[in-house]
Amino acid sequence: MRVASVILPLPLPEAFDYAEPAGMGLEAGDQVVVPLGPRMMAGVVAEVREVPGQNRPLKPVLERREGFRLPANTLAFIRWAARYSVDGPGQPMSIAVRGARAQKARPERLIVVTGKAPTRATPARLRVLSAATAPMPAMSLAQAADVSSGVIKGLIDDGVLEVHLVDPPTDFPEPDHTRPGSPLNPSQAAAAKVLVAMVSQGGFQAALLDGVTGAGKTEVYLEAVAAALAADPNAQVLVLLPEIALTQALIARFQTRFGVEPAEWHSGIAAPYRRRVWEAVAGGQCRIVVGARSALFLPFAALRLIVVDEEHDGSYKQEDGFIYHARDLAVARAKIEGAAVVLASATPSLESLWNAETGRYRWLRLASRHGAAQLPDVTLIDLRETPPEAGQWLSPPLIQAMAETYARGEQSLLFLNRRGYAPLVLCRACGERMTAPDTDSWLVEHRYTNRLVCHLTGFSMPKPKACPHCGALDSLASIGPGVERVEEEARSLFPDARVAVFSSDTVFTAEAAKEMVRSMSEGEIDILVATQAAAKGHDFPNLTLVGVVDADLGLRGGDLRAAERTYQLLAQASGRAGRRDRPGRALIQTYAPDHKVMEALAAQDRNAFVAAEMGEREAAGLPPFGRLAAIIASGPDAVVLETYVRALAAAAPNVEGLEVYGPADAPLGLIRGRRRKRFLVRANRNVDLQAFLAAWKARAKVPSSVRVTIDVDPYSFL
Repeated sequence: MRVASVILPLPLPEAFDYAEPAGMGLEAGDQVVVPLGPRMMAGVVAEVREVPGQNRPLKPVLERREGFRLPANTLAFIRWAARYSVDGPGQPMSIAVRGARAQKARPERLIVVTGKAPTRATPARLRVLSAATAPMPAMSLAQAADVSSGVIKGLIDDGVLEVHLVDPPTDFPEPDHTRPGSPLNPSQAAAAKVLVAMVSQGGFQAALLDGVTGAGKTEVYLEAVAAALAADPNAQVLVLLPEIALTQALIARFQTRFGVEPAEWHSGIAAPYRRRVWEAVAGGQCRIVVGARSALFLPFAALRLIVVDEEHDGSYKQEDGFIYHARDLAVARAKIEGAAVVLASATPSLESLWNAETGRYRWLRLASRHGAAQLPDVTLIDLRETPPEAGQWLSPPLIQAMAETYARGEQSLLFLNRRGYAPLVLCRACGERMTAPDTDSWLVEHRYTNRLVCHLTGFSMPKPKACPHCGALDSLASIGPGVERVEEEARSLFPDARVAVFSSDTVFTAEAAKEMVRSMSEGEIDILVATQAAAKGHDFPNLTLVGVVDADLGLRGGDLRAAERTYQLLAQASGRAGRRDRPGRALIQTYAPDHKVMEALAAQDRNAFVAAEMGEREAAGLPPFGRLAAIIASGPDAVVLETYVRALAAAAPNVEGLEVYGPADAPLGLIRGRRRKRFLVRANRNVDLQAFLAAWKARAKVPSSVRVTIDVDPYSFL
């Protein structure tokens, strides 16, 4: 008999076996419907094999769905990603088939002329017939003829007009790779030549495109995209971005370069468009996709190039559900597909720099900005010597620089990577800190909506007039600044200036981000207060001053990547200034001007910072010289959870070159009523970390109330 192993898009540990009915002719990648208990579930066939008779009869596959079959390489990638993340294949499969399950676009109702003469030739009806030169929607026809919808309906009833249902287009226009690109300087041209040769040669190769902010990295990798499209008439290209806010600007660059817009893939697109993109990618009718990290799981028919823009960005790490890092999985998918992969950044991750230094990646460097633009001057403001006034957050030197910039008709950006008005609300009477219910996370005040919001769980509530703990009236104080509070201060200092806030609380969609970027680019904003949403990838011609409000924010806590991430974020934010012909400067407010991050930023000496950080990581055996994994166990019952983690600790296999730390209370020890415990595993690079984690987890039975999550290469230590 033939048995089909079916991966169901659920958090299950493995594929389930089903009997193939005679004559169904299943193949790997087919979408099928199978029974799972009392339910009918859609899944994907992972493999079909011949087996001898079974002692226990298998349930049959109920239906093979019409539609596109998942390519073999997509299936291989899904299974590889599951093994790498020490998870079941159902979680990544759920991401991969999400587009196939999305609602299809409805047919468009178009009005056409039948040729029959109207029984009554009124002036209104004659205007309709005169305007109906091509099929069009009824509303458009009514507007063109300046008549009511009743006239259109009457002509349909009379048989003079009829409704045609037309399916929307499913494919995407073919990009023109022969269109000329922007002129490249010698450094860009040399890097582009290497990438074009790499892509034209074919096969798996990886390159790190390492260029300062404003060096023109996008124009360089666009040459690689053109080369991939030219080398193979069926070739497909995927460009990953860390933020939806960056999508629209890059799409415009692609349209200028190739004459058509690429397909988009991110959480902000509508379901019918998502279905259209998925089917066009699977059918080879979509050549270029620009998207967020989940675009990696699309069923590409002939993927030949992957570009990971801003490859250092922490947003590429998926922390919920199926946990993965899109940069690492992009390299793996390129290898499985036999494609080229380009990692681009002005501040590459230490892992990518190490891979470039050791020869695993080609290292292409752009040391200067494109054209006449120069890197901004960076100055540290020591807040111990020139602090802001009481209750304020901008220091006198920064205020003076903003005034000079405003007087010249230039733009300023105030960067603070903290949403809302204040990160903490405290009762002055009893000291109570407002936290979310059943969660250790502080509630953040949002003054625009007058609500307190938990950014971890999404809980929100109106700001109370009295302390919920002691009942004191008007005792709740806002502690610390968020972007809303900085905006308030900027408006009070410069009442005539046009001030705006760019954060995920003010810009909800890709279209809203596009409009904000347009307003800033066209000089409609004088002072932009922004989180990291505006700190990377954007090019504002008249922006000449960047003020970092709290440079020390990211250095707090025990995150091993705190220094690296702070350097990357502040270097990217500073790099928004002076990207055209006007010189730029960045003023960084800090209480720790002697910290290695601040010294490297002021000296613009990335190499010194990287060398120091690499030395510390190597001495401790931390990434990229070693590997890390976290195990997080959570449960509603503290006793049951403690018993389990102690049993798990006792069951840890003894492996040379590997250490286990914990269990310990997580810094966020309570989320949504569930207590949390953490283990941290450090291993040498020659240790099979995934095999260890899988074997270790299997040694201790997990209670039904306990949830265990494995995070390979963790970025969050909360």
